Amino acid sequence: MTNNLHRFLGAAALALACAGCASSSKTDGANTQFDFGPLTAPAAPVAQAPLAAIIVMDATGSPTFENERMVYRLNYNDPLQARTYANSRWSANPLLLVTQRMKSRLAQAGVKVLSATDSSTNIPILHLEIDDFSHAFSSVAASEGQLALRASVFNGHALHDQKTFVRATPAASADAAGGARALTASTDAVAADLIAWLAGFDNRKR
Repeated sequence: MTNNLHRFLGAAALALACAGCASSSKTDGANTQFDFGPLTAPAAPVAQAPLAAIIVMDATGSPTFENERMVYRLNYNDPLQARTYANSRWSANPLLLVTQRMKSRLAQAGVKVLSATDSSTNIPILHLEIDDFSHAFSSVAASEGQLALRASVFNGHALHDQKTFVRATPAASADAAGGARALTASTDAVAADLIAWLAGFDNRKR
């Protein structure tokens, strides 16, 4: 029975890997590129801007996320192996995509978003570090887009507060397109959580 189980898992993993390789074969082998799409209305409108202004640094993270490859994991088989879809890519690396989405959501909430090169003083600085950004499979058919992001707010060089946000959105399909949509939804959910957290910035003890 153990041998049969191993053969089943091996066959399932191979089938999924092949599906990943063929995920964009409809374009005659050309890479299919995904991004987060246009900015939609927030799930929960913000009554007022959580902060007047904030400097948002570019997100940092594992070298795995410093390129445009789309990462998926077979957590039911070998969660330590980061696999990538063969013919599907992000339009930019996830660190940049997440940074830009967070900036857009903050601006949408009424916050003046500044960059590190802007000349400013006494403005909070937001650092983002991505621990996970992957299409994770709990079985051959069940998967979700997982984002784990650590946010740190600094006043000058002093750490004011830090919090880790984790979101996992079920994917509608077991392919790159399903993973892209799920990760987009998880990113927007983390952005909403981040904005709600920042809304209490002035109320927390400095």
